[in-house]
Amino acid sequence: MAELGLNEHHQNEVINYMRFARSKRGLRLKTVDSCFQDLKESRLVEETFTIDEVSEVLSGLQAVVHSEVESELINTAYTNVLLLRQLFAQAEKWYLKLQTDISELENRELLEQVAEFEKAEITSSNKKPILDITKPKLAPLNEGGTAELLNKEILRLQEENEKLKSRLKTIEIQATNALDEKSKLEKALQDLQLDQGNQKDFIKAQDLSNLENTVAALKSEFQKTLNDKTENQKSLEENLATAKHDLLRVQEQLHMAEKELEKKFQQTAAYRNMKEILTKKNDQIKDLRKRLAQYEPED
Repeated sequence: MAELGLNEHHQNEVINYMRFARSKRGLRLKTVDSCFQDLKESRLVEETFTIDEVSEVLSGLQAVVHSEVESELINTAYTNVLLLRQLFAQAEKWYLKLQTDISELENRELLEQVAEFEKAEITSSNKKPILDITKPKLAPLNEGGTAELLNKEILRLQEENEKLKSRLKTIEIQATNALDEKSKLEKALQDLQLDQGNQKDFIKAQDLSNLENTVAALKSEFQKTLNDKTENQKSLEENLATAKHDLLRVQEQLHMAEKELEKKFQQTAAYRNMKEILTKKNDQIKDLRKRLAQYEPED
């Protein structure tokens, strides 16, 4: 079979359209044949005709055939426009701009190639059994271009945002635990100092000295632990601040990406058409309200 340089799916779409066009062409040719047949049966009943009668018959036949051919040509043009409209609408959905080369429509070499393709397709279809195949509807194009990049970037920023939120929550929990532990140590020191004061009058001087040494050691150990916790708390607070800054940055990037996607959508023909229709409807409603106000009775 002759090829048109298209993939299998698009070539099948071309075959479907050529079958449709061939069917319409056959019906129109039958209509033209019936015009001649009607003329033979209705007007060619006499053996001889004058020049005027022949001229009248041919003029009538010319008018009928001209009307039929013109109707078919107009219908074919409109059909091609509808086919192009389907393709362009599909492309505009994904922000694509298709271009056509009108000069190629009169390329004899390409036209002959299409004719050979149609002949080969007719020969091939006559050899194959007739199958009941459901015609598929136009399938949307795979997502690509600017829309795909923006969607991927939005998804990436959303995932990063979730990770930063989880990290921020973990740091906040760690900081809270550190503050709780610090409070417990301070309370334990206060309790120890209180117990020491209450027992001063009841213990011996040696026990008091030992207890003071123990308290001093505990104070030193507590102060060391407290310093470590303070440094750890400062580190956690710095990490928390860094995480918050990262979160704000990611949210700003996400906001800018959403604005860019919305801007792309507002540039589409569908959005402009919808906006124009809404504007016209609002003007009509204002006009109707003014007219209605003229007919309302005054109090």
